[in-house]
Amino acid sequence: MKLQSIETFVVGNPPPSRGGRYFIFVQLHTACGIVGVGEIYNATFSPHLVAEMAKDMFTRIFEGSDPHHVERLWRTAYGAGYTLRPDVTVMGVLSALEMACWDIIGKAADKPVYELLGGRVHDRLRSYTYLYPPGDEHVYPDPDTSNVYNDPDIAAQTALDLVDQGFTAVKFDPAGPYTVYDGHQPSLEDLERSELFCKRIREAVGARADLLFGTHGQFTVSGAKRMARRLEPYEPLWFEEPTPPEMPEQMAEVARFTSIPVATGERLCTKYEFARVLDTGAASILQMDLGRVGGLLEAKKIAAMAETRYAQIAPHLYCGPVVGAANIQFAACIPNFLVLESILKWEGFHADLLKTPIRWEDGYVIPPDAPGLGVELNEDVARAHPYEGDELHLTMETRPLR
Repeated sequence: MKLQSIETFVVGNPPPSRGGRYFIFVQLHTACGIVGVGEIYNATFSPHLVAEMAKDMFTRIFEGSDPHHVERLWRTAYGAGYTLRPDVTVMGVLSALEMACWDIIGKAADKPVYELLGGRVHDRLRSYTYLYPPGDEHVYPDPDTSNVYNDPDIAAQTALDLVDQGFTAVKFDPAGPYTVYDGHQPSLEDLERSELFCKRIREAVGARADLLFGTHGQFTVSGAKRMARRLEPYEPLWFEEPTPPEMPEQMAEVARFTSIPVATGERLCTKYEFARVLDTGAASILQMDLGRVGGLLEAKKIAAMAETRYAQIAPHLYCGPVVGAANIQFAACIPNFLVLESILKWEGFHADLLKTPIRWEDGYVIPPDAPGLGVELNEDVARAHPYEGDELHLTMETRPLR
């Protein structure tokens, strides 16, 4: 079996735009007619440039190769250009190509990928969702109006509605802005708002759901400790990325200070960066994104490393449904799985992009029995929604806060 060609799709995500401004998909074709799909989670360059990067990597390294040779292809791409070190852009591109290879491998074997990576452990996967604006309201509402991100009463009602639908965990981030100059100290207003969100949501859902406090690496160590102290009475399941990701040694100080489990990993890639997190004790919940970390096999290796430290896995998702499908295959076959991030119930545009939508039932995702990743890209829908903007997938404030 030989890899023959690549297609790329840069897809604009129409309103309400949950999951980001755009998705970057790849399809790899073999000479014998099997097609594998993958997705790049990369926010560092224009998505059209990233799609060209995928074509370049495929032509240089993957074209003409057997897709079963995942390890060799991975090492060749990782070391290309005399690197051999974690690079978030390279790994995003490589993740998608590796993911597509596993889709091909599974289809050739007529097996789901999870059966080829140790076998299914979980028949269903507990899932959580962010608290998004309700209905068709845009995911980025006017910040000067009351909304689910700044009003604890709206957030509490939204959380209760989701729990009534079956979710047993919800995530929210009321901790204030994040900037290219972080970490910073939370303001007293940030502390008050964050505590009030936890209080109101806990009052609304009681013990029916876990609270997942999601920050974005905003704080200094001391600032994160101040925040954690305010949140502890409400028993969050985790405090996400309390400090910036570069120095897990500093995040470990927060983990040692608080009784709230620390979670991190969406901005990290490769086993090497996660090894530092585990070695320092920076987090006990790892949130790798399968479209960035280095792909399925790399994630499986990290999960095995985490198993030796009694750390758990909660795959991250803020992109399209193909990374979601890869997360499901990965989570289904690891013993230390904790919870899976969903975009609500995988409805709307995420469902439209797939020929068969991801199956969500009563708070759980059901791993598919179909071969490969278990999903097929709806090319007509993807082509009908080209991304024509110039903004990146995610952005940070570029001015200091004070």
